[in-house]
Order: sequence, then C-alpha cells, then structure tokens
Amino acid sequence: MYPDIFERHYIDYCDQIAKIDWTSRGDRLGIRHYDDQMVVPFFNRDYTVSGKGIFDSSGNRPEYMVCVIIAKYILLCPDQSYYDMEWVSFKDFKRTSHFTNVNYFASDTEQAIEKTFRNRLDDLFRVSEEFGGIHLEMRTSYDFSMQFKALPRISLLLLFNDGDEEFPAYCTVLFQKQAEYYLDPESLAMTSAFLAKSLKELILKHSNLSETNSA
Repeated sequence: MYPDIFERHYIDYCDQIAKIDWTSRGDRLGIRHYDDQMVVPFFNRDYTVSGKGIFDSSGNRPEYMVCVIIAKYILLCPDQSYYDMEWVSFKDFKRTSHFTNVNYFASDTEQAIEKTFRNRLDDLFRVSEEFGGIHLEMRTSYDFSMQFKALPRISLLLLFNDGDEEFPAYCTVLFQKQAEYYLDPESLAMTSAFLAKSLKELILKHSNLSETNSA
C-alpha cells in the first residue's frame, strides 16, 4: 500500500490524465494510443495509462516512482516535438539550478552506481544488457558505455570507469538534450535514479541466485 499522500498524488495525476486530448499528445510523444488510453514504454516495459490508472502488462500498478515519471511524461507533453540528440549532463539543463535536484541526481544515480559496481565491470555490463541497454562504441576514456531508452524521446548514456589502487570508480550519466522539453528536472533525476536502482536490484538478484545454487 502507498502512503496516503502518495495515493492522493496518484489519484490527482489520473484525474488530470482523464481530461487529456490523446490524439495530438500521442503523436508528439511518439507513443501509441487507443481510444481513451495510451501505451507508454518505460525502459522497454509497456505500461497502459488512462484516467483509470497506470498498469503494467500484468494489470498491476507499478511502484510510485514509475507512476510519477510516466504521469509527468504525459502531462508535461510539449506543444511540439523536439529533436536534439546531443548528450549533456544533468546540470546542463536550464532548469536544474536547484541545489537539491543536483545533489539528489548525484547521490541516487552516479554515486549509487559507483558504489554498487566498483570492481564489477563485467557484472555491470551483464545487468545493463539484461535491462535493455545497448553498448555504444565511443571515443572516450571510459571503460564502459551503454545507452538506455527510458521513454520515447528520452535516452540515457551510462559511462563508467572502474576503480583501481590509485583512482576510485567513476560514473557519469548523460541525457539527450531534448529530454528537458519532455520532463521536469526532478522527474529526470528520478528516471536516472530508477535506472541505478534497477541495475542494483538485478545484481543482487543474481548474487542471491548464485548463493542458492551453491548451497
């Protein structure tokens, strides 16, 4: 069960979604719509969205963070489509001057990935592919580069350098610049935090399976 305040926010989002003109919004976002509902792919998983709620392919309501990101993606739809594929950092977005947003992004995304995957580069590659990441060959000094499609129009680039005796592990997550037209800074930070959380959950799942099999 969600806390009462989360439930109130969820209901409010659904009420706003129920009043939407789906036809034009679906075209601008690049998502499928059927009558009074849309199908929104979020990290390669489809979610059905309407005024009745947000549900996964099994008919269950996803965790609150996912609901917020998807609802905001629909409600903040710009009045036209934007295309700017340049990779930029979170702090480069025009509206991310708020200190809390930047700190939240750093702690819950980049630092979380550094902590989980230091000296585990092979594991990072494995769970990233499992989560739908696509390896990119790039002329960078990073040991690892993987692109994730979070939502239509919003992709993330995860760059990672493994740690050694002289230098700590270092991670940076970039966004396509056009993302700032489709989500507010807080929701973008939540999107990257969800990526970090999901990768950590996958590696813990594999670790638990290995322990079970070896028992």
